[in-house]
Formats: sequence, C-alpha cells, structure tokens
Amino acid sequence: MRHALPPLPRRAAAWVPVLPLAAVVALLAVPHTGDGAGPADAVSGLLVVYCVILLLRDGRRPLSPVAALVLGLPVVGLALAAMGASSAADGLTGLGRYLQIFVLVPAAVLVLVRHRADLRVLAWAFVALAGWQGALGVHQYVTGTGASYQGEPIRAVGTFGAQDVMGMASVVGLGVVCAVGLALGRAPLAHRVTAAGCAVGLLLPLALSFSRGAWIATALTCAAQLALAGLRRAVKVAAAVVAAGVVLMGGFGVGTAQLQERIGSIGQVADAPDQSVVDRYALWASATGMWRERPLTGVGLKSFPEYRDGHATLALSSGSDIEGAGEAYHRQALLSPHSMYLLVLSEQGLIGLLTLCGGWLALLVCGLRRLLCVRRRGPGLDCGLIACGLLIWLLTDFVYGDIGGPSTVLTAMALGLTAWWALAREPHGDATPRDAASARIEEAVSR
Repeated sequence: MRHALPPLPRRAAAWVPVLPLAAVVALLAVPHTGDGAGPADAVSGLLVVYCVILLLRDGRRPLSPVAALVLGLPVVGLALAAMGASSAADGLTGLGRYLQIFVLVPAAVLVLVRHRADLRVLAWAFVALAGWQGALGVHQYVTGTGASYQGEPIRAVGTFGAQDVMGMASVVGLGVVCAVGLALGRAPLAHRVTAAGCAVGLLLPLALSFSRGAWIATALTCAAQLALAGLRRAVKVAAAVVAAGVVLMGGFGVGTAQLQERIGSIGQVADAPDQSVVDRYALWASATGMWRERPLTGVGLKSFPEYRDGHATLALSSGSDIEGAGEAYHRQALLSPHSMYLLVLSEQGLIGLLTLCGGWLALLVCGLRRLLCVRRRGPGLDCGLIACGLLIWLLTDFVYGDIGGPSTVLTAMALGLTAWWALAREPHGDATPRDAASARIEEAVSR
C-alpha cells in the first residue's frame, strides 16, 4: 500500500522557496579555506540548478521580457571579452564568474522571491550575517587577533581573513543598509526598534574594519534612504546616529589614534595620499591605458594582470602587505584596479561597461520609481528602501572596489533583491491576507 507524505502546513510551506536563498547568506558565516570556491559560492551554483528544475517542473516562463533584457544585457559584453581573453581558460573562468554574480544568481533570486515577506526574511538574514561577522571583528580588534594595520593586528576582518580585508566591511555595510531600511518602514514598533538597534550596533565593527570605501558607501546610502523615507524621519534618525557616534567614539573609547587618522585620511587622498591610495591611482591609470589601447572590447577577461605593468607608472608598488588573522606575512600582488567600473572598462571595453552599467541604471530607475509610488500610496516602504539601498551601496562601492573573494556572492544576492523589487512581473504582497484596497494599490504600482 502506498502512503503519501502529509503536506506541509501552510505556514511552513510558505517558507520553502526562500530557504535556499537564506542558506547562501548563512554559509558566508563559515570560514573559507583555500583559494577555490567557498561553500556559499558552491551553494549559489546549486541554487541556479534548483531554480531551473523548478521552472521546468512548473512549466512557466522564468522572467518577463523586461527582466530578461535587463539581466541578460551584460552577456553581450562578457561574450566579446571572453573571446578576447589571453587564453581560453581565462576566458571561460572569467565568463563563468561574471555570469554567476551579475546574471544567474540575481535571476534565481528574482524567480524564487515571491512577495515582500520573503524580501524581509532575506534582509534580516543580511543583518544576522553582519552581526555575526561584526562580533568576530570586534573580538579580533579587542584581542589583537585581526589583520595587520600599521603594524598592529587590530583590523576587523571576521571570517574572511587578511586575504579579503574588504569582506567583513562589505557584509557589515550591507547589513547596516538592510537594518536602516527595516527601521524606516511601517512594520510594528518592536520590529523597527530592533532594526534600528542593529544598525547602531553594526557601526562599531564597520568603524573597526578601517575600510574608507565601506564607510563612504554606507554613509551615502543611509543618507539616501533617509531622504527617500521623508524629511521628518531623516531628522530623527540622523540625530540618533550622531548620538550613537558620540557614544561609540567617546564613551567606549573607539576613537583610537589609528581610527582618527584613517578618518582624517579621507580628505587627504589628493593632497597627501598614503601608499595604498598611490597604488590605487597607479592602477586606475593602468586600467585607463588599457582602455585607450582597445576602447571597444578591452583586453579580455582576467587579462588585467598581464597588461598592468605595461601601462603602470613607477609609483606602483610591488604589492600590498598581508599579515595577521591566521596569515603569515607575505606580499600580495595587485591584480585588479580596485574599481569595478575601471576593471570592466579595461577588460571589456565600452561595450561591456555600457551593457553592465546600463542594466544597473535600469534597475535603479525602476526601483526608485516603484519606491516613490509605494511611499505615497501603498505598503512596502521598507522593502523599497532596502532594495534601492543595496543597489546604491554597490554602485558607490564599485567606484573604489571590485568583485573578488568569498563575500562576492553577497553582491549577487543584493542585485537579485533589487531586481525583484524593480522588475517582478507580479509584485505580490505579504503572505498575510490583504483587503481589496491594498490589492488594487499594488496592481497600480506594478503597472
């Protein structure tokens, strides 16, 4: 006799599609060992396969024509750059990585997220991951077990180690953005207070990451979220952030000499730059030199290291110092221009830059348009602030950072959440019952 398994309870079944997405985020809390793909990268690949199987089983179209165009646009530049790579192996490796981060994983997130409740779950997963990595980073600073900074092992890097000093800063920065978006929404007061507390608490590990780029991206994004949420809320939250900063910098003694010097160096990048800034300027000059040599298609995927020295100035050092957080001292070669826009321009040319950035611009315009409609007439303000905030953070960070390391998969997840908010064919509401008026509002917003 055949016995059918009992169906899952309705509430439990509602969580099933979002669990694989949350698993990818959760696996970024696991320390990454080795140079290959980390557990989160591997599961993100399985996530794409799972999504394909799900679509074949249900027999439905995966994406709307607009979503397919926006997310598929970068493939044109990537294919041309892959054919121009120095070797077939480099071309295929680079093509696979770019497709994973900017096309396949975001598309899978767009398909699997069904309503605003799913987006909120993933936003809280971002906050929880940031809290875990941030707590480890603070412990590293206090105990002197972090990455080396000015000869002292105090730089907070979480589980990402000295090889990826930007990893924890990126995770915490995105967590702050999600927490601020949740706090500015129209959720119950307890939820908003909890989110605001998380945002304030994450400022400490963000400061101890000593990452000027993450500081700038987070500050600009939170300012944009406050402005989009309304002037009255912006004033209240800004006052709370200033008070929290005073407490952290003064009351708890976070304002160390190294941190104060790092903050002051933000305004000295042109007048008296340190060696890291000098190296970055030299790498940027090298990238623009490659672009001038091949303006349309670039030098090919993963070819920047090969062409770097031929276009670099004498100011470029041999590499950066890596030490601490479990790493013995060694020099790490500078293999990218540390700017996503210049990396794409040098390796993919104008075609790659326009196709990739064109998709991001379309996501930003569509996301902001829907956010403004929701702010005036409907629910979901927190989801709009989160989705648009994630994209604004990434676009700002890409000015002085690029993809690389285990934390990069979080970039793909963030782009996927933004894509759902901006491009979802049917922007479903919450999993809870809604009245007819709310349904009509969401239908109008979707149009």
